[in-house]
Amino acid sequence: MHPRNMTLYSVFVRNHGGTFQAVARDVPRIRDLGVDAVWLLPIHPIGRQNRKGALGSPYAIADYRAVNPEYGTLEDFCALCDTVHRHGMKLLIDVVYNHTSPDSRLLQEHPEWFYRRPDGAFGNRVGEWSDVVDLDFSKEALWAELIDTLKQWARVVDGFRCDVAPLIPLSFWIRARQEVEAVRPGCLWLAESVEPAFVRDLRNRGMTCHSDAELYQTFDVSYDYDVYGDFLDYVRGKTTLDTYAAALERQESQYPASYVKLRFLENHDRPRMAHLFPDRLTRLNWLAWTFFQKGMTLLYGGQEWEVAHRPSLFDADPVPMDGPAPLCDFVRRLAHMKKDPLFSQGVYSFRACPGDLLLARWEGEGRQALGLFSLKGKAGVAQVPLEDICLPNLLTGAPVRVESGLWATDGQPVILMTPSHAQEEKTC
Repeated sequence: MHPRNMTLYSVFVRNHGGTFQAVARDVPRIRDLGVDAVWLLPIHPIGRQNRKGALGSPYAIADYRAVNPEYGTLEDFCALCDTVHRHGMKLLIDVVYNHTSPDSRLLQEHPEWFYRRPDGAFGNRVGEWSDVVDLDFSKEALWAELIDTLKQWARVVDGFRCDVAPLIPLSFWIRARQEVEAVRPGCLWLAESVEPAFVRDLRNRGMTCHSDAELYQTFDVSYDYDVYGDFLDYVRGKTTLDTYAAALERQESQYPASYVKLRFLENHDRPRMAHLFPDRLTRLNWLAWTFFQKGMTLLYGGQEWEVAHRPSLFDADPVPMDGPAPLCDFVRRLAHMKKDPLFSQGVYSFRACPGDLLLARWEGEGRQALGLFSLKGKAGVAQVPLEDICLPNLLTGAPVRVESGLWATDGQPVILMTPSHAQEEKTC
């Protein structure tokens, strides 16, 4: 499956049942959402020195080659992998190679592989990450150890989400991908790219920090943090929809034609969708738009329950997932739509319309998918490139009429899938 057709589901084991076995029990439900791959936040033991909170951040790793005993055994993890695979999905794990915990196995065995401050003490170059120490990628032996570790895990998993990937030499990632491919052909590589301001700041401090365009030399997918600031500015009323749409449009020319962005409304580092959009109709429009965009879609565990609270990374903070998920059917329809080859092979376009309406279209082989998204959840009318037609809204099944090239919405998100030559047909 092309990455643009995929839906990725993110799980923090500690707050998603607490164990590998608990996550395994939830796999059938996750697959029923239409999910194609599961990404687990770091599964490894967490360091004790300089811990944040009672349990520590999963990104302060003590041993890359082991699993966190709080989650279960290695056998439990492999059983979870098997369960995910039996349900027709891929499994990705987090790779955190910029730093380790200060009491990591690597630091104890190879202190020469770590960055030191001018005073000779171990440390890190991003001050707020007080619970980690940085690795030193000028040491060739470190590369061999880390790549060998990747190959160990690639024997059971299908891909890697690479934490702060831009901070690590691109030549390392290129070599790692080449060597892992021999173990896991078709391994999926997802880069956590970073915001433009972060890139500039680190470069000004003399540090390595690659752009998204550079990362596409070896990664299949990168985050869309390059436009996240534009997204927030629009949501918070600081800019217009035209400005946000222009930021998205720049991606079409800045990156390779094959580029794949990870589209999300929330993740473990950012506010929840339900927090950003207290109005339910508004968030339904944004969720539908997220799936409709060019790229892979990310769901963060609990998003389908419209959870507004972002779980802590440092303490036990279980995601409330009791009872049926309110957005289950809505997400399922969108994930099924996303699998249509049109969403990876078609020609993609979009434009901002008056009244905070966003009109988007995929075209290919005589077919079209059109989406009209009211990003403020209000009624409006958009001019569209269609003659008089009547088609069902893919999201509800209700008939939608387009007359004289005008498409009215009551504020609900609408997606139409036209058959061949639908511009000339009246289907209802």
